[in-house]
Amino acid sequence: MKFIDEASIEVHAGKGGDGMASFRREKYVPRGGPDGGDGGRGGSIWAIADRNINTLIDYRYARIHRAKNGEKGQGADCYGRSAQDIVLRMPVGTVISDAESGEVIADLAHDADKALIAKGGKGGLGNLHFKSSINRAPRQFTRGEEGETRTLRLELKLLADVGLLGMPNAGKSTFIRAISAARPKVADYPFTTLNPSLGVVRVDESRSFVVADIPGLIEGAAEGAGLGHQFLRHLARTHLLLHLIDIAPADPDADPVHEARAIVAELKKYDETLYRKPRWIVLNKVDLLPGDRRASLVQKFLRRLAWKRRTFVISALNGEGCRELTYAVMEHLELERAARDAAVADELPAAVDTRTA
Repeated sequence: MKFIDEASIEVHAGKGGDGMASFRREKYVPRGGPDGGDGGRGGSIWAIADRNINTLIDYRYARIHRAKNGEKGQGADCYGRSAQDIVLRMPVGTVISDAESGEVIADLAHDADKALIAKGGKGGLGNLHFKSSINRAPRQFTRGEEGETRTLRLELKLLADVGLLGMPNAGKSTFIRAISAARPKVADYPFTTLNPSLGVVRVDESRSFVVADIPGLIEGAAEGAGLGHQFLRHLARTHLLLHLIDIAPADPDADPVHEARAIVAELKKYDETLYRKPRWIVLNKVDLLPGDRRASLVQKFLRRLAWKRRTFVISALNGEGCRELTYAVMEHLELERAARDAAVADELPAAVDTRTA
C-alpha cells in the first residue's frame, strides 16, 4: 500500500430536524392542545485512532464526508429521529487541524483516541414547548440548527522514540536493518528510501524502543529540495535523534563535515523545536577505514566537526558498535521517561487524608 501522510477533507455534519406545530384532534377531546414534537439531532462526525491503519490513503480519494440530517418532529408528541453519527478511522499519530485557521482540533496520539470534528445541529422545538397559561394554542416552533461544516487538514506524524538523520547513502536503512526486524530497501545509490519506515529494537525480552527512518536530507531540504523535507514531521514526536554520518564516502570530493553541518542547518530552518532535541553523532562505515589509521582518522574528523555531543562509531554493515549504541539509547530513553514521570508526579496535588480520628 502506498504511504500517504497528509490529506485534505471536507466534513459536513447533519442539520437538525425542524420542530412541529400541531394540535391534538381527537373525538371527545375538545381543545386538545398543542402536541408538536421536536426535530431530531443532525449526525455528527467523529475521528478515531485505529492502530490497524498506517496511512491516510483512503482520505486522498474520499474527500467529502456528510452526515445525515435529523428528521422533522411530528404530531401526537412524536419527536423526529436523530441521525446516525459518522466515525472516520485514522492512523494513530494523525493530527487534525482546520485548513483555514490552522487551529489544531485533535491529536490522535494513542490507539482508540476519539475526537469530535464536526458537530451535528440541534433539533428544533415543537409547539408543545411554547404552551402557557396565557398562550394555550401556540403556533410557534423553531427550525433545526445547521451542522458544522469544515475543511480539515490531516497530517500523520509517526510515533517513534528515536529518529534517524543523515544524507542519502549515509547507511540509515542498513543500520535499521541491523538493529531491528525492519527490512527497508538497501542499494548503492542515493534516495533508496522513498518513504518513512519504522523498526522495533528489542534490547531484551521486556525492553524495546521504536526507531523511525526517513529519506535522506540534502542541502536546501527546508526549501523543498530532495525528499526528506516532506517527512521531517515524523521526527516531531521522537525523544532522541541519531545523526548518521558516512565517515568513508565513496566520492573523494565529498566532505562529510560540510554535509553534517548542512543537515543541522536544514533542521534548524525547518523547526527550532526539532533542532533542540537531543542529538547524538553516529559515525558509520568505519569498516571502510584502514585498521591501523582508524582511531586517528576518527579523532581528526571529530576535531573538524567540533560538536560536543555524545558520539558512537559503528559499522551498520557488520554490526560493529551497534549493540553498544542500542543499549545506550535504551538507557537514555528510560532515564528520560523516569524524569517525565517524576515531573508529572510533582504537578499532581498532594493526597488529602479525609479520615477522622
